[in-house]
Amino acid sequence: MAQEFQGKTALVTGASRGIGAATAIALAQAGCAQVLVHYASGTEGAKVTAKAVEAAGAKAVLLHGELANEAGITAFIETLKPYSGHIDFLINNAGSLQKRAKLEDMDLATYNQVMDLNAKSVWFITQAIAPGMIARGSGVIVNVSSIAARNGGGPGATIYSASKAAVAAMTKGLAKELAPAGIRVNAISPGTVDNDFHARFSTREILDGVVRMTPQGRLSTNEDMAEVALFLCSNAARNIIGQTIEINGGAFMV
Repeated sequence: MAQEFQGKTALVTGASRGIGAATAIALAQAGCAQVLVHYASGTEGAKVTAKAVEAAGAKAVLLHGELANEAGITAFIETLKPYSGHIDFLINNAGSLQKRAKLEDMDLATYNQVMDLNAKSVWFITQAIAPGMIARGSGVIVNVSSIAARNGGGPGATIYSASKAAVAAMTKGLAKELAPAGIRVNAISPGTVDNDFHARFSTREILDGVVRMTPQGRLSTNEDMAEVALFLCSNAARNIIGQTIEINGGAFMV
């Protein structure tokens, strides 16, 4: 695998912690020459990720960008311009629930933040990166959806779930559009991952309940997600196009 990743450049959004950090490190360990580490507020975490990427033998480039609003997305795309024509792997991972809010509590500002961060940023970052891939006739895009896109999510996560369902739909549409140009587009769909996301938005009681309902009997890990993302970037996945891969220990079975 190191040979097929040799000399390649990857961009991972939301790479200061969690799934994004694990995926950035996995790409470096697989042999990528350069990993662009995007972060928003997690400056120190991004530095930790960058250090691990460089320890694995790749060059790390820290790229700041606020993706929870249109102005931030536009500014980040400007930041990307020096690199956009040279990115071989795009991992659209940045996302958040922002806060749990049921129908009566959801305000317009939070709705927009969730949709901008989780869905709109995926579309417009891909729009910025795809021309370089098209020019080279190759590239891989891996989006991050969620089990919530399938089951509607937990209490107060309806809009988050809708944004992740949009990601799954974009994945299929973009795959159809870009496959003739030699670009593979797929997505991973994490279940409940034992990481900072659920430390912020779930209680221990909720997580214990998930474990009881999961056939494998454990929460997923960041590395579980990163390894499937890496597989989708590899030549072993050359005939997988437009798929959203469920990774949840059997918690959701299609």
